This record gives sequence, C-alpha cells and structure tokens, in this order.
Amino acid sequence: MANNSDRFVNQIADINSDYTQWYTDVCLKSELCDYGPVKGTMVFRPYGYAIWELIQAEADKRFKAQGVKNAYFPMLIPQSFLMREAEHVEGFAPEVATVTHVGDTELSEKLVLRPTSETVIGNMYSKWIGSYRDLPLKLNQWANVVRWEKTTRPFLRTSEFLWQEGHTAFASAEEANADALTMLKVYKELANEVLALPVLTGKKSEKEKFAGAVATYGMEAMMKDGKSLQSGTTHYLGENFAKAFDIKFLDKDGTHKYAYQASWGISTRLIGAIIMAHGDERGLCLPPPVAPVQAVIIPIGSAKNPEVGERAEQIAKALENAGVRVTVDNRDQSPGFKFNHWELRGVPVRLELGARDIASGVMTVCRRDTAEKFTMPLDGIVGGVTELLAKIKTNMFEKAEAFTKSHIVPVKTLDEMQAALDGGNFCDAYWCGDRECEDKIKQLYSASSRVFNADQSDAHEHTCVCCGKKAKHRIYFARAY
Repeated sequence: MANNSDRFVNQIADINSDYTQWYTDVCLKSELCDYGPVKGTMVFRPYGYAIWELIQAEADKRFKAQGVKNAYFPMLIPQSFLMREAEHVEGFAPEVATVTHVGDTELSEKLVLRPTSETVIGNMYSKWIGSYRDLPLKLNQWANVVRWEKTTRPFLRTSEFLWQEGHTAFASAEEANADALTMLKVYKELANEVLALPVLTGKKSEKEKFAGAVATYGMEAMMKDGKSLQSGTTHYLGENFAKAFDIKFLDKDGTHKYAYQASWGISTRLIGAIIMAHGDERGLCLPPPVAPVQAVIIPIGSAKNPEVGERAEQIAKALENAGVRVTVDNRDQSPGFKFNHWELRGVPVRLELGARDIASGVMTVCRRDTAEKFTMPLDGIVGGVTELLAKIKTNMFEKAEAFTKSHIVPVKTLDEMQAALDGGNFCDAYWCGDRECEDKIKQLYSASSRVFNADQSDAHEHTCVCCGKKAKHRIYFARAY
C-alpha cells in the first residue's frame, strides 16, 4: 500500500515546493481539462465541465430568485460599438480579437469577438426600453468570451473562457447601485455555501475598477500560496453606457431620462479557486455540492465473491435515490489504484465493501477532506453518507476560513508589507487614496489593491502605508493571479 501511495504522489508536483507545477499537474492529471490547439485556449474534459455545470445550476437558481431571466446575445460585435464608450474601449483594446475577413472578402466594418457584452446588450436595451414600465430589466447570459491574454493558465486566465454576465437597467441610480451590491451578496453566498470558499467582498479602487464603470465591487478569495484570486465582480455603470447607446425611457413625470445600469459576472476561474483553496498533496479536494461524484464505492474481492458486487450496486442505487451522486468502481484494477484514482479527483467520500464488511454489517468509509477512515453500519449507510457530506462541506469552509484569517496581516510600513507579502499573506493596510502610492506598491512588490475593508471607521486616525500622509481608506493589498 505504501508503494501505491508513493507512485500516486509522484504523479503531481509537491504542493509545498512547486505550487505552480502542482496546480498544472492537478488540472491535467485529474482530467479536468487539456490544452487546446490554439495557444492560450483550453479544452474542458467531462469531469471539469461537470463541475462547471454544478456551479452554473447553483448560481442560476440564485439569479432567478432575484428576478433575473436568461437570454443570449451575439458573440460578434461591430467594432464601432466598442468605440462609443471611450473608457471601455481603452480598457479592453489590448485583449480584443478582431474579425476582418470572411473568406477572401474584407468586411466593410471590422467585428470583434466579445470581450464582454455591455455594448451589444446596450444596443438592444435602447430598442427594448421606452417607458418606466419597461424597468427594471434584469437579464443574464451564460456565454463564452474572448480576451487575448499574454500569459495564460488553465481556468485562471485563458484566451477564451466561459462565464455568466448579468446586465440590468433601472430608473434610478440608487436601484442600479443596489443591484450591484445585492449580486455581490449572491456571489458571496454561492462561494460560501456551494464552493466552501471564504471571500473578502467590497468596493475596488479607481485603478482596479471595470473599464466604463462608475464603481466596481469585487470578491477576493485567498489561495493556499497566499495570493488572491478575483472570483467575481459586480459593477455600477451609472448612465455611461445608456448615454453611449441612447438607452432612454419616458418617466412618470413625462420627461425622457437615461436608464441606470449594473452588470456582474463570475467565470470558470471559480474552478481554479476550488483547486487552489482546497487541494492538497494528493490532488483535488472537492466540496460536495460541486463534486460530480460525491461518493465512490470500491468493491473488494468482487471477482471471487459476486455478492460483494451485487451489494455494492444495491447500496449505490439507494444512495442515488437519496440524491447522492455515486458510482461503483468495478474496473479490473487493484483497490490501491482505485483509491489513488479517486483521491486525485477529489471525491468527498470513499466507501469500501468486502465480504468481511458484509458479514460484520458495516462499510469502511474514508473522508477525502481529512483522510479519516472509520466504519459505518450498512443499515444506516444512506443517512450516514448524506450527513457526512454536509459535515465535509462545513469542515472545508471552516478550514479555509481559518487559513484566510490567519494569513491577513495588519501592516503600517512598506517593510512590514514586504515581509507579509513574502510570507504568503494579504496585507490589511491604510492608504491615502492616491494612485501614485498604488502604483509604487505594484512596482516594488507586484501587489495590488484588492477591495476596501468593510470597516472604515478608524481610517482617518492612521497614516498611509506607502507615503506616510494621512490615510483616507483601509484596504487589502495582495499579490494576485
């Protein structure tokens, strides 16, 4: 058994000594994805796509509870649309992929592959919104977008990725900004309850806001190397896109006004967040709500004893009827090989069943999150596994939350900031609000502001971590993916 374990660990790099290679190994060897033929693209393998489908289902349910309806908009956008909102086009210009020809014929107007859809949706909203009675309008699309990234990494940053983008329109600024804040709470709930992922949420600095937004709110998750992963954003767009695309409505007072808008999105980088926040030296460790296989049954000696295989299938059927995603591994491989196979893929619960177990009326159970092994009575296996899955999700969140809290370090000087960052931490700092200080920190330490701290009550009592002037804000700095 020790030899099997050694061979398994050698499949992936050591998480402690080569975190970057460990991440890539886990992505590829757990069969989540593979590299596409075009540089910077990736192929979702069935196991990886199944995780995205589960995330999608949980998110979609929450969106619809907020009165949001799904739609779909074209991937091709006239280049002139992007030019209408100056800040927007400037922000995305380096990443935009352009279509210039169809066959040998040059297009009269260049088209872009959507980097995001504010412009094309704004164009349609100008047609659909005419009166205050048409508001609020809350639509979302599940789609792909293209951003020609210079440096790519599976799930985290690829030239094409999958996401959802919500686009809402309202009669007042207050409603639109409230929508951005509400959806930030929805994202946080999704992260906490579905992904077992603790997150910091708040407003972003002017430097870090979305191109074309009045305000951007972010959700930041801490990975096991102490870096931040932006895991979702919401944006209050004000009237910026409404003015660019003439989205006007006749209000109750008989005057025409521009609509106020918000937009918000999460993407398949959430899969990267799951890998890096919960994975370990043995590979993936999936939160039960998004595990394609929540429990795997390993029959021991079923070739010699058919009763073992039959009983395993009966138990699987009972678990399946209770809503558990379960599979029986009947492959002609050793038990050790199967244990390692499913551990690498992060399956939350492993159930082992042999003739002796049946005789004793028990199953051997192994938790992926703690590696704890114990027995469970066969006659209570369905309730026991269901309860265990809930415990695993809670434990995974609490473990990640404890790690996050222990790696947020208050800093008052640049020397303290460097030490904290080099130690794999977020910095809880006070800042004067000047862009020059943000840029200096980025230049010196490759760290950026993430989100403002929820507690701003004492900010004015402190000095800026960078320049020493009176502080205006309390904010988190971190190195980020």
